[in-house]
Amino acid sequence: MFVDLRDLDGLVQISFDPQRTPKELCDRAAALGNETVVLVEGEVVARPEAMRNADLATGDVEVHATALTVVGPAAVPAIPVARAKGENLPAEELRLRHRYLDLRRPELQASLILRHRLMQVTRRYLSDQGFLEIETPILTKPTPEGARDYIVPSRVHEGEFYALPQSPQIYKQLLMVAGYDRYFQIARCFRDEDLRADRQPEFTQIDIEASFIGVEDVIRLTEGLIAALWGEAGIAVPAPFRRMTYADAMERYGCDRPDLRYGLEIGDASDAFRDTEFGIARTVLAQGGRIRGIVIPGGATLSRKQVDEIEAEAKSAGAAGLIRLKLVNGVLEGPAARFLGDGAAARLGIPEGGLGLYVAGPDASASPALDRVRQDVARRMHLVPDGARAFLWVTDFPLFLRDAGTGDLTSVHHPFTSPNADDVALLDSAPERVRANAYDVVFNGTELGGGSIRIADPALQARMFSLLGIDEATAQARFGFLLEGLRAGAPPHGGIAFGMDRIAMMLAGAGSLRDVIAFPKTTAARALFEGAPAPVPADELRDLHIAVRGQAT
Repeated sequence: MFVDLRDLDGLVQISFDPQRTPKELCDRAAALGNETVVLVEGEVVARPEAMRNADLATGDVEVHATALTVVGPAAVPAIPVARAKGENLPAEELRLRHRYLDLRRPELQASLILRHRLMQVTRRYLSDQGFLEIETPILTKPTPEGARDYIVPSRVHEGEFYALPQSPQIYKQLLMVAGYDRYFQIARCFRDEDLRADRQPEFTQIDIEASFIGVEDVIRLTEGLIAALWGEAGIAVPAPFRRMTYADAMERYGCDRPDLRYGLEIGDASDAFRDTEFGIARTVLAQGGRIRGIVIPGGATLSRKQVDEIEAEAKSAGAAGLIRLKLVNGVLEGPAARFLGDGAAARLGIPEGGLGLYVAGPDASASPALDRVRQDVARRMHLVPDGARAFLWVTDFPLFLRDAGTGDLTSVHHPFTSPNADDVALLDSAPERVRANAYDVVFNGTELGGGSIRIADPALQARMFSLLGIDEATAQARFGFLLEGLRAGAPPHGGIAFGMDRIAMMLAGAGSLRDVIAFPKTTAARALFEGAPAPVPADELRDLHIAVRGQAT
């Protein structure tokens, strides 16, 4: 009789031989249920040659049991932990409801162990670079940074509230003012926002700030940290990383975090359509828009149904539709082809068997639509080489964007980002043209982290608040402690922050952030294993000076 004994280090086979093992011990082993917790004593011996298991790390040995004690009897497991090869996992909601069992799966254990190692690598690398790990508060002042705060009521100060931090941004800047010129923290952060598959309401970030540094210093530090993290997962990372300005990324790829593992760059085809009788083109060009698109070598093999599906993706991102052109046997086909004249395929760069997909409209809608087209085509045509990796720095972000509805300026990153020194003169006359001293690092089309050089001058910081429509009284109420700190004498400083959960997910090869977080929330922000969030008794709410609408007080 054999029992598989499993712990965090792996699995070993326990053997009970009736010829040499007491009957009482064999009977106890035969009565064991799955997932029962036991203590076993015995002799480690080599397995017979014919019984060795090459798929198991301990497959050359087994333990001949001499003692067995049940220390944790187990009810029938609600979900299976061990499963046969090829057997599907139970539904995710069921696994999250019984997370203490799901966490016993070797795959999740390996992911969380890797996460631990990545955190230790981060600490070692930054400590070796002279950084101090300093904790900042979890109960903070509400200071909106773009997302909604989680609010915590104060029992002892009626009608007043703390917030859970969206990031340690202001605290780490104050640490620079205080002279702690190299700070880092593996920080817990909270954002009360609508969730997506790759978002959690609470998350962990590697938070870094330093004084007397510039963009190049942050980039060098970051590339070293990424090389150390990827190296821990057995992956060599070449540095320096490629760089691209925000304007270039948006023009060529339609987004500020392009995946460079494949081509399909966006091109401007406006000149090819100019002065034609094609109605859509005439209208858009007359309104100041452009016609931009992607040429797909071999794309003529895509079926009409497939191209319809690609077009649906473009429409979901804001495009009115796609202009389709393909070159088959030297003939350019598509509704617009007859308006373009001879040699149009050459002018557009469409090769034999190629497909051109174009969006006519303003860049604000065309760029995200073409980004969606680019990604969909790459997936359908399997254009990403196996094992390909592409790191990229995106720099020179705009400092502001203008809200399409209200016309108000909003910060692209946050209001503490410094403007490019060459553009400061444009702050009042053309603020949307001001570039920021900001940078994002991208891996395979996913943002790993972002940061900036901060504003150290209190007068410039106050001016920034004013441009964002934050009056002096509101700025003082929300950010007065930062302004006071800057007026105490602040060094030039900057930093960066990375999503620890996302990095762990990528390096573990996990399919979801939930696979690298011990106790994650669902996409509805619920913790199924504990039943949170949950109602609070009325008497506790009274102590917090809170009344719930519709609930008796």
